[in-house]
Amino acid sequence: MELEDFLQQNGFDAYLLHADSHSNPDMYYATRFLAPDAFTYLHAGGDILLVSSMEKGRAEKESGINDVRSSSDYGLMDELKWHNDSGVVYCKVLARLLEKEGCSTIAVPRDFPLFFGECLKAEGFKITSVKSPIARLRENKTKSEIQAITSIQRTCEQAVAQAIEVISRAQVSDGELIHNGTPLTAEAVRAIIHHTLLDHSCEADDTIVACGPGSADPHWQGSGVLKAHQPIVLDVFPRHMVSRYYCDMSRTVVKGEPDPRITEMHSAVVEAQETAFRLIRPGVSGSDVHQAVCDTLDDAGFKVGDDEGFIHSTGHGVGLEVHEKPGLGLQDVELEAGNVVTVEPGLYYKDVGGVRVEDMVVVTDGGCKNLTIFDKNLQL
Repeated sequence: MELEDFLQQNGFDAYLLHADSHSNPDMYYATRFLAPDAFTYLHAGGDILLVSSMEKGRAEKESGINDVRSSSDYGLMDELKWHNDSGVVYCKVLARLLEKEGCSTIAVPRDFPLFFGECLKAEGFKITSVKSPIARLRENKTKSEIQAITSIQRTCEQAVAQAIEVISRAQVSDGELIHNGTPLTAEAVRAIIHHTLLDHSCEADDTIVACGPGSADPHWQGSGVLKAHQPIVLDVFPRHMVSRYYCDMSRTVVKGEPDPRITEMHSAVVEAQETAFRLIRPGVSGSDVHQAVCDTLDDAGFKVGDDEGFIHSTGHGVGLEVHEKPGLGLQDVELEAGNVVTVEPGLYYKDVGGVRVEDMVVVTDGGCKNLTIFDKNLQL
């Protein structure tokens, strides 16, 4: 459903956003204008971008909006002479913009600034917070978006390959991995990953390089010397600094001889992932995919649980956020062509550690296409 359809079906005159586009993916998606300071987007029959006079020229050149206006056009400078509160001043600017566009019934996202909402209500506007229609539009990726996600996935795979090569070449001394004569740490491997990403205009936070029993905590980033014969979970989810799109991939490797239980866990996780691949297609519920993964792991002797076993959902959407909708979990959400989702079953036991294997797929008209081509070998 397009934004105009959303407004007409729900009786709104306009949809109003006020945020910066560095941290707000809806704002970037709607405007394709990247700015660290908050600005305003209004959809009222057409798209309007309201920025500071300093940013107007850049917005006209870089954004995807044809109608770019300056806040000075709505009396900002004059109001600043009379009011010390810049928030009150900007509210008056917003009110004048809405009045000029003939808008009285306004939809805003749930994270719209409360103060602005209260000010606009005081000015006589009807303000209603709604579940973001732009986030819903973002779920169905275009061809160019899929290309952007695939491109960063290739960079991610290159970075992980560099890390695994170092782990593979490491020597073993007293159960520890040694590289170039010094202990190989999670921090050093993470740096290898990040350096490769930066060389390709990508950035990553919270990259996981988790070894041993501690990897049973799915979000432990990992620290210290990496050990032989123990699982090393690598989870990398970088963003391209220009396109702003993310990818997400996890692999589990062992340098040396893995514990037989880890081998069994890895085989079960890969099989559960294949089960999901076979099911994913338009019209299928994400909850059905998740249940099938749970059943596959259960048949292999591994339980779904809150503390150990399979303890998280099967997957999530990826795009301008690393975690966005739709999900493959407990909620009954119907998949659609163009959705990009992860498939990441995992098993976690505190005595031996964790195993997670994660790929990204795009839902196609007839099923799904795996955007990840990296191998899933456990033993190095």
